[in-house]
Amino acid sequence: MYVAHLSLTDFRSYPQVELPLEPGITALVGPNGQGKTNLVEAIGYVATLGSHRVPSDAALVRAGADRAVVRAKVVREERSTLVEIEVTPGRANRARVNGGSPGRARDVLGILRTVLFAPEDLALVKGDPDGRRRFLDDLLVQLTPRIAGVLTDYERVLRQRSALLKSAGAAMRSRAGADLRTLDVWDAKLAQAGAQIVVARQALVAALRPQAADAYRKVSSGQGELEMAYRSSLDTALGLPDDEDARAASADAPPATAELVEARLLEAMGRLRSKEVERGVSLVGPHRDDLVLTLGALPAKGYASHGESWSVALALRLASWTLLTHGFDDAGGWAADWGPDGEPVLILDDVFAELDTRRRDRLAELVAPARQVLVTAAVPQDVPEPLTGARVDVMGGEVSRVV
Repeated sequence: MYVAHLSLTDFRSYPQVELPLEPGITALVGPNGQGKTNLVEAIGYVATLGSHRVPSDAALVRAGADRAVVRAKVVREERSTLVEIEVTPGRANRARVNGGSPGRARDVLGILRTVLFAPEDLALVKGDPDGRRRFLDDLLVQLTPRIAGVLTDYERVLRQRSALLKSAGAAMRSRAGADLRTLDVWDAKLAQAGAQIVVARQALVAALRPQAADAYRKVSSGQGELEMAYRSSLDTALGLPDDEDARAASADAPPATAELVEARLLEAMGRLRSKEVERGVSLVGPHRDDLVLTLGALPAKGYASHGESWSVALALRLASWTLLTHGFDDAGGWAADWGPDGEPVLILDDVFAELDTRRRDRLAELVAPARQVLVTAAVPQDVPEPLTGARVDVMGGEVSRVV
């Protein structure tokens, strides 16, 4: 799998740009602020319908323009597919495949798969849980595109349920009384979608765990073993004892079914209803879960050194690349919708400037054999020797191939 051509209209800083690409290694080189990251961000957007830099689409549209258009020619098993996505802030984005009729943007998910390394990855270790949840969800969407609809439904129901909780809380504080009968309907909807997300994330973490541990050993100095576990807000909400709580978050916990998780979510929401109405927020569900990363016996967040944190972040991305290349089928019955039909495109956005010499050389050696690798760097010297290949200079919104 590789991207053969990228075309942008009013995307970020580009009124218009055409970027032909080839398999193998391509370095996009130019001073900071010239638009290198905008190019690889657009490629990542085709794969995930999201940006690794901003949470919303508004910043992707060039100032003064109404919409942005991203077109990518994706070659997969020698067959090419033209994907076109219209990004329109405040409205539903639309997409076309091979010039067909416009459809939902999420219908193009799965055509292109990417793994993107970026300086922002350090937040996967040091940042808040929302970044780690997004890491899992973005990977799930690429592994199984149908989960995108479930995530969208969950966010919609969560917003509506939270709005109802706020209005109910305000009514109770004003002594006007609140009709909470409709809350049961939203509880059921939230539990149904939330259970699917929790089970999918748990299966993903189980598949990632050995791959990430192996990748950490390859990029680190051998200090400690990387472990990961999915921590569900259900454990606290249902008041599990400490030993059971630890067992539920451990690597040996048996997989839960969607039916069981749905029932537990409904039970937890029932127990927490008075607190939720009082605070006006939904206190349990996948939006409050976390991916727990540990080195040895200590949490990576707060205890890992800067170098160790980078090794953990790199291990997560390398493990993602392995899963996207080969797929997985977990013992709990949840599986990816596709088979091992090609490596994802690897994108390394200005990451080598953040790494020490040993880690940058090791990472370069590990990713160099990939089908397509796109590297951004401020100067050619920032690109490690194993990733020396084609070069494209980026300057002032213009791209030019260096022979």
